[in-house]
Amino acid sequence: MTQPLSEHRHISFTAHYTGYIWYKMGISHAAFATSKGKFLAKLVHPLESWAEKFVGGSMRTTLKLRHTMIDEHLTQLIEQHPDLQVLEIACGLSPRGWSFRQKFPAINYRELDLPDMARIKTEALKTIDTASPEVISVDLFTADFENAFKVFDQSRPLVIISEGLINYFSKDMLQQLLQAMTQYGSSFPELHYLTDIYPEPVKNRLANIIWSCSKLLKWMSRSAFSFHFVTPDEVQYFFSTAGFSKTETVQPSHYFSDMHVAQSNPAEKAMQNEHAGDLVWMIHASVKRN
Repeated sequence: MTQPLSEHRHISFTAHYTGYIWYKMGISHAAFATSKGKFLAKLVHPLESWAEKFVGGSMRTTLKLRHTMIDEHLTQLIEQHPDLQVLEIACGLSPRGWSFRQKFPAINYRELDLPDMARIKTEALKTIDTASPEVISVDLFTADFENAFKVFDQSRPLVIISEGLINYFSKDMLQQLLQAMTQYGSSFPELHYLTDIYPEPVKNRLANIIWSCSKLLKWMSRSAFSFHFVTPDEVQYFFSTAGFSKTETVQPSHYFSDMHVAQSNPAEKAMQNEHAGDLVWMIHASVKRN
């Protein structure tokens, strides 16, 4: 039976761009670099270069930051829980599933996306690893999302990953998605969620320009793209209302400096609850059942 077209399908074009940029950065495989992605990268290259010079960062620089932080946190979780299972939603052309299956051959790592992208990703994976599991085809905002959790062993911890996703949804939709995660993941002893998020650019001198660019992206993706949070405390509260008991907001300017090493200092902890001016943050939300 053919699945109805998702109202969120227009977001998928960004997967081609990010897939190509990751390949050009040397952190992906040629199988995930499409001609459409190459065209989009060439099209926005002048704007990206301008942003890196005058804004202090661009989409492609934040792509590397968020990808690196999520990968490092996922590695830490696997080291803590060797039996960890992974579900990457809206996986697009991310190399993470392929990469982590190479590093941890025994891992149960499944990927999920809308039907068209799930087909494209599955075909790409099969060209480099015939043993790769088929990408799950599900719309996150339908009851079918629950079925994705049924492919995992519910006696083992599960981590859900998304990248470049949640800013495309309104806060009501994001709350619905988070509640679905905690509800469908309630049988697992531990549930973790790793994601990136773009905060309001209140600390950037070109905030108005960034807002204008976000409106263009909103129009191009036919989505509700917006910035939802100003402080890490707002993030923590929002995620707690969806059922997550612990939420850590990781800001690159803290993470990639020596500050994150000595977290026992109250002054440093206080600073990490403020917007440090980064264009992207990473979130690690979790809930333990036992």
